Amino acid sequence: MERKLLTVDLESWTPRTTVGQMVKDGTIATIYDIFRDSLRIDDVRIVDFLVPNLTETVLDVGRVQRQTDAGRKTLFVATAGVGNNNGIVGVAQAKAAGVGTAIRNAIVLAKLNIVPVKRGCGSWECTCSNPHSIPYQVEGKIGSVRVVLKPAPKGLGLVIGDVAKSVLELAGISDIWSKTFGDTRTTQNFCKATFEALRATYHISHITEWGD
Repeated sequence: MERKLLTVDLESWTPRTTVGQMVKDGTIATIYDIFRDSLRIDDVRIVDFLVPNLTETVLDVGRVQRQTDAGRKTLFVATAGVGNNNGIVGVAQAKAAGVGTAIRNAIVLAKLNIVPVKRGCGSWECTCSNPHSIPYQVEGKIGSVRVVLKPAPKGLGLVIGDVAKSVLELAGISDIWSKTFGDTRTTQNFCKATFEALRATYHISHITEWGD
């Protein structure tokens, strides 16, 4: 399930955090100002204000059970992703007694967990210089699942499992080579390992990106 988030009217927004107040005052103008200064996002309306064109996707819904004194209790576990299809993506998981509540909570957590994704054209087979892939190989690992993403030439598409494709599309990546290890049938770990790989694109900075 995928749909565009509606733009929220924030005229009456009363920020509850210092970062939120800086956003409303205009001290912070873009979401990249927050990333650059490594500020923490604790209010989902900060994301609504700075990135109003996010798309949300439900990546997986499952059930877990645990034994209590009152008997067996069932909870629903939802994994959701958000992104602007242009270098911003977030993935998170939430549990709740109802499916709808679990999905809504996962979407909120995904918005609070957004990260920038460095895109580029790092494949030796392509010299278009357009940001359709990633600039270099990255890797992410969650549990037993390890995902390796490699730059791919334009037009190749996303050579990876369907769940990971959704995460990459949210980030605005259209071409990728990949290798996966471990039990990728564990959808939640597969999603999160792909997300961690995308987060790793900012672990390396080119000399042209260094500050003075």
